[in-house]
Amino acid sequence: MTYKTIIAEIDETIGLITLNRPQVLNALSNQLGGELTQALSDFENNHALGAIVITGNEKAFAAGADIAEMKDQSYIDAYQGGATCNLEDALSKCRKPVIAAVSGYALGGGCELAMMCDFIIASESAKFGQPEINLGILPGWGGTQRLTRLIGKSKAMDMCLTGRMMDAAEAERCGLVSRVVEKDKFMDQVISIAKLVASKSLPALMMNKECINQAMETSLHDGLLFERRQFQAAFATADQKEGMAAFVEKRKPHWMHR
Repeated sequence: MTYKTIIAEIDETIGLITLNRPQVLNALSNQLGGELTQALSDFENNHALGAIVITGNEKAFAAGADIAEMKDQSYIDAYQGGATCNLEDALSKCRKPVIAAVSGYALGGGCELAMMCDFIIASESAKFGQPEINLGILPGWGGTQRLTRLIGKSKAMDMCLTGRMMDAAEAERCGLVSRVVEKDKFMDQVISIAKLVASKSLPALMMNKECINQAMETSLHDGLLFERRQFQAAFATADQKEGMAAFVEKRKPHWMHR
């Protein structure tokens, strides 16, 4: 498809989606939400791809929601939602690993979008924040929920009640991002990491992702049972047989992704 607010590309085994509204720091409009949802669906259904990357530009991943589009909404407009609600649903249902590559500002909805992904790789220039308090509102896309689960109550309260920004180093220290990459090597490193993920067995990737997401939603007892059942189910896959045979034979595995 031809998109107006994103760029969707394929790089060998990964799908790369670049938010492309630089004039407004990639503010998340309904159109962008709809296009991003479609691109995610296309990449999810492309069996040649093993991972998906969502990124912005050097200045901003996404500096928040499109306030100009939102400012005159009524309660019922906000309640009914729009394309951004469909996007959250699409990300939660995406079975392939989705990586957020954050350079520059990831604020408000941009920070929330990054947190919807499976993990975040940050440039040294990245800045995260939930500044909705400065608009007389609160986060409405996971900023009080995912953020609290990721960094704890005290840090989440600090960010949401003051509107302050967190730099990449602090974000890594408190577990919001998985790693910080040098600015001049950023996208090369992101692509390398995404291709490493995509080089694994796709059923194993999906099972790992399901189990880790389950850990965020359930008790330890139930999570351990879910993990055990997934582990046992892995022995019904062709890739388990190939992976273990390759290990014993000291060779590289040739995944069949089934």
